[in-house]
Amino acid sequence: MFTERELHPEVAAVRDAHAPGALVLDVERDFEVLPTGALTDLMALVDDVEPRGYDADWLPADRPEILDRLVGSDVVVGAPGDGSVAWTTQTTPPAVLVKPRVEGSPDDFVSFLVAEAISEAGLGVPEHFLGFFADDYADFAAATDTDPTTTYQLALAAYDAYVGLHTRDVFESWADERPTLYDAWADAGERLRPRLDGLGTAVARGETEFADAAELAVAGVKHGLDVPAPFGALDARAYRDHGAPYAVTWAEKLFS
Repeated sequence: MFTERELHPEVAAVRDAHAPGALVLDVERDFEVLPTGALTDLMALVDDVEPRGYDADWLPADRPEILDRLVGSDVVVGAPGDGSVAWTTQTTPPAVLVKPRVEGSPDDFVSFLVAEAISEAGLGVPEHFLGFFADDYADFAAATDTDPTTTYQLALAAYDAYVGLHTRDVFESWADERPTLYDAWADAGERLRPRLDGLGTAVARGETEFADAAELAVAGVKHGLDVPAPFGALDARAYRDHGAPYAVTWAEKLFS
């Protein structure tokens, strides 16, 4: 199920700097939440496991079924919306899992995605959006006048913006010593920039769903781009400092 991935030298240097000894593994099959059988295989590769359970009381009554898989005392690796690379610090050493869906992507961009995951694992940011919100998620959901799935998507976007506020300083620091990774990060930002232009107008005209716009807009945070309203409020030092309560206040103002 798992094969140790050969790392670009710059990615190996990021690992040494941010998450020494982390396992970077190619995964045989795509997943959203890592299946139990695969999780058992992963646990055999690490030195120790410390489950990070999430409390069922954090969840509102109306919620997507997938959220029920995140609560309890089990080790849960991955969640819908994690993308092509997942990571966990519930294992010692941390593990970064590269999914088959990266196949066909440019090698330098995949290297960036792996380095990004290693950086996140080493920065101590929450592993899942639910660990970020904790018992504030019920308040976020109550403030968000949308269906449960859209609420979940908005929460993921808010969490991604928070993580991006922490990681972009790391990415910017790569300009001199990690030029391949820096260029891949900068190039992804340049490709994103035209999609952010006119995003607010597209939402107002009904051409783009609000949750899709949120996902696109907050990607601009980690690239240091101008993020359109109302998502620009999540690109703020106060959000980095205060976390989930700030996101709840943002939702309350947005939907009031």
